[in-house]
Amino acid sequence: MTDEELLQGMARGDQACFEALIHRYHAPLSGYLQRQLKDTGRAEDMVQETFLKLIRQLQMGRIPGNVQAWLYRVAANQCRDYWKSAAYQTDKNRFGEPPERRDERPSVVELAERQETRKEIMESLDGLPLVQKEVVMLRFYQDLKLQDIADILQLPLGSVKTHLYKGLRTLKSRISAETADLGTTQGGEQNERAKRQ
Repeated sequence: MTDEELLQGMARGDQACFEALIHRYHAPLSGYLQRQLKDTGRAEDMVQETFLKLIRQLQMGRIPGNVQAWLYRVAANQCRDYWKSAAYQTDKNRFGEPPERRDERPSVVELAERQETRKEIMESLDGLPLVQKEVVMLRFYQDLKLQDIADILQLPLGSVKTHLYKGLRTLKSRISAETADLGTTQGGEQNERAKRQ
């Protein structure tokens, strides 16, 4: 069934359509919000609130034209509201920096390297201006089309392209600089070891 058919079914009160739509969008929305908030519990709360807002929207007879874009727009707006809220300032001061994820299986070197790379990318993403971060995450983590991202963020398509280009360029330069620093450090260590031997 298409999204439109599911929404029409939901508007008629069809529980199966509601469950099918949740099954389709729950995991992607949850992943998006977890990456944005770095808090699984709060992300899950926001996913539920997003679906509740959709139900209220349908009860008022307003059926979104593009439900995927609508859901992400509501989720993104909830994140922005949370970041502006006193609750966020309290949580930020209470917990400080978000805890690092650790691989429980240190014997699996490849998994550890992937985790480290993912962490470095997320840290680099956190350094981008908010709109660039949102565009990059929606494009590459949620695999959304540029027009859908424009609808979600309520920006012109050209602006989305510009933010994506600038965000990727900044990420590339940061990752290249970190890689160069790492090479210099490792090269320096090797030289030191060679001198000692």
